[in-house]
Amino acid sequence: MAYVSGPEKPVGCPFCEDFSGLLVARGELVYAVLNKFPYNPGHLLICPYRHIADYTELFAEEAAELASFTQRAMTVIRKVSNAHGFNIGINQGSVAGAGIAGHLHQHIVPRWGGDSNFLPVVGGTKALPQLLDDTRDLLRDAWV
Repeated sequence: MAYVSGPEKPVGCPFCEDFSGLLVARGELVYAVLNKFPYNPGHLLICPYRHIADYTELFAEEAAELASFTQRAMTVIRKVSNAHGFNIGINQGSVAGAGIAGHLHQHIVPRWGGDSNFLPVVGGTKALPQLLDDTRDLLRDAWV
């Protein structure tokens, strides 16, 4: 809550600084990291190591590894949590909803039947039944 409601936003790029505590897997050109503010347990971000803002700036090799990591993430998430479906996407630019617009990242959000209930609809909040460290450990161990 301090991050969301605080008057000061962090300086710098959280994807280029210390993300290691949420890291799930490293590739040659991209990596998978848990979203610090997940929509659902297992919400991953696939990020290129290069600090770029636009999808069109990806080299072909980066785009291929991003696609491969997306497929692997879906397989791993299904294995550890039996996700029924996924929302996958990139919010390109701040006007499109990118919270960190300066560093391209793709969201992989696992979904389950009935995962939306009265809390987000009426209360404007969502309960997450799993700690980030526990989610990271499950996904990291299954990634291998």
